[in-house]
Amino acid sequence: MVGTATADDAGVYKISDELALIQTVDFFPPIVDDPYDFGRIAVANALSDVYAMGGIPKTAMNIVAYPIMKMSREILGEILAGGSKKLEEANTVLLGGHSIEDEEIKYGLSVTGFVHPEKILANQGLRVGDALILTKPLGVGIINTAVKGKLASSQTVKKVTEFMAALNKDAAAVMLSFPVSACTDVTGFGLLGHLAEMIAGTGLEVTLDSEAIPILDEAFEFAAMGLVPSGAHKNRTYRQHMVETMTGFDPILRDILFDPQTSGGLLIGCAEKDGLSLQRRLREVGVEKAQIIGYVTDDTNEKILIR
Repeated sequence: MVGTATADDAGVYKISDELALIQTVDFFPPIVDDPYDFGRIAVANALSDVYAMGGIPKTAMNIVAYPIMKMSREILGEILAGGSKKLEEANTVLLGGHSIEDEEIKYGLSVTGFVHPEKILANQGLRVGDALILTKPLGVGIINTAVKGKLASSQTVKKVTEFMAALNKDAAAVMLSFPVSACTDVTGFGLLGHLAEMIAGTGLEVTLDSEAIPILDEAFEFAAMGLVPSGAHKNRTYRQHMVETMTGFDPILRDILFDPQTSGGLLIGCAEKDGLSLQRRLREVGVEKAQIIGYVTDDTNEKILIR
């Protein structure tokens, strides 16, 4: 039902009139020093694709690459323990997995979720007039670059870790109670990259309010220091032809909007009349940074306008 045509978050295969399977896989090297936190983040990131498709994650299998002859088994145990705890929080069953010896640690999961065939949320489906809501703040990739350079405070590390480790479970549950037109999660392509995927080939034009976009304060500081990951520059090179900004637009903010996120928030499209209600309900369940960041404004231009 959903394949590779629109670069969606996961694949969907219909089993019956009442059930479709969502399937996804994601894994990566450590982005934080604490192995337990790395495990939590990797799981939250992998499960996010299922939530973005309107589904509920049900089963998962670990994928592990580890230098077992050079590093302690205790570190690997902490990674898996953090992942297991996050799966428990998501009510997702771990069925097993596969490991290989490698020079670099990598961890992630393949995940299977359930969704009703008539309730799938794809990344395309936006309509003129839709409000766009983002559920987590941006800047994670830039801050993680600072963390690697030992330039971030312990408080900043803790804050960004908790954002990355937070499941999109509650946001997805609220979203499903509204007539949502499209959804994706903001990860490696950054906000503008994933938004570009939502409108590519549709002709739709989106206008973003740059002052409304939730951004972690530390991201501005570190981006101004030049601590912008290479992925942000690659994202901008690939999608800049679809983005229009005002004269004198802050290049630091531009870098943040293209910043690759790890376990980022959901980007949700819904009718304008439902936008404020959905934003309010998200905040009521603890998704405190949920914010309307823009609207679908036309169906002829296929551009992202940033004001």
